[in-house]
Amino acid sequence: MSDYQFFRIEVEDGVALVTMSRPPVNALSSGLLDELSKVLDEVEADPAARVMVLVSGEEIRTKKKMFCGGADITEFGAAWSSGKTGEFIGRGQRLLTRIERFPKVTIVALNGSAYGGGTELAMCFHLRVLAEESELGQPEIRLGIIPGYGGTQRLPRLMGETPALYHMLTGDPIPAAEALRHGLVNFVVPMDEVLPKAMEIARRLAAGPPVAQRLILEAVHEGMGRPLDDGLAVELEKMIAVTRTEDALEGAMAFVQKRPPEFKGR
Repeated sequence: MSDYQFFRIEVEDGVALVTMSRPPVNALSSGLLDELSKVLDEVEADPAARVMVLVSGEEIRTKKKMFCGGADITEFGAAWSSGKTGEFIGRGQRLLTRIERFPKVTIVALNGSAYGGGTELAMCFHLRVLAEESELGQPEIRLGIIPGYGGTQRLPRLMGETPALYHMLTGDPIPAAEALRHGLVNFVVPMDEVLPKAMEIARRLAAGPPVAQRLILEAVHEGMGRPLDDGLAVELEKMIAVTRTEDALEGAMAFVQKRPPEFKGR
């Protein structure tokens, strides 16, 4: 397993638990994003890792517990002043899109608040668990700029255009209860239950059929935004593919034999 400055990976029971730690607020620096790309490489290549969970290290704390405070403002300012804003932002967009399209299920355990790039990072994960004491937000407007790591596109898609516009235009944070109500997160639980809840879901999914999970992710991603008939064509293609897998046969046999299935990812 690779040695990282800002991340730690632990693989057990089919789950790759990735802990992110760059005090004081896990600012998304170039170095951190480079390492995150390598973490994704490692998890994707590891057959023992069927699901990935990202959590913030417990030492990431200012006045309140933070998951991620957003992009590294020093690096962003340097890119801005040197006319390299497009290069800086484009790099982050590409990495976050890779997370969104990751072939294994990803879960983010939001054991703290996330703002700006932190919220944009969280939105790229397939499933999200948020601490009830925490909040999300896109406060860029308060600096006279706009979200740049996908916030203007993913926030409206996840929570709806009307509430997303309000929060982006005002910069007001999104409390946990509102995030849950609008479908921005899957679960809201007390702080000390965030990681246990994420791991509970991850272990359950790790016992499931990886190929079928991947094809669901692909079908949803490829079909979203298309006319229904086009989306159904995508679904049909994935359905034909999944019925050719050993896992599908195992699932059917286990159902008939009234036993738990043993999925191999083939």
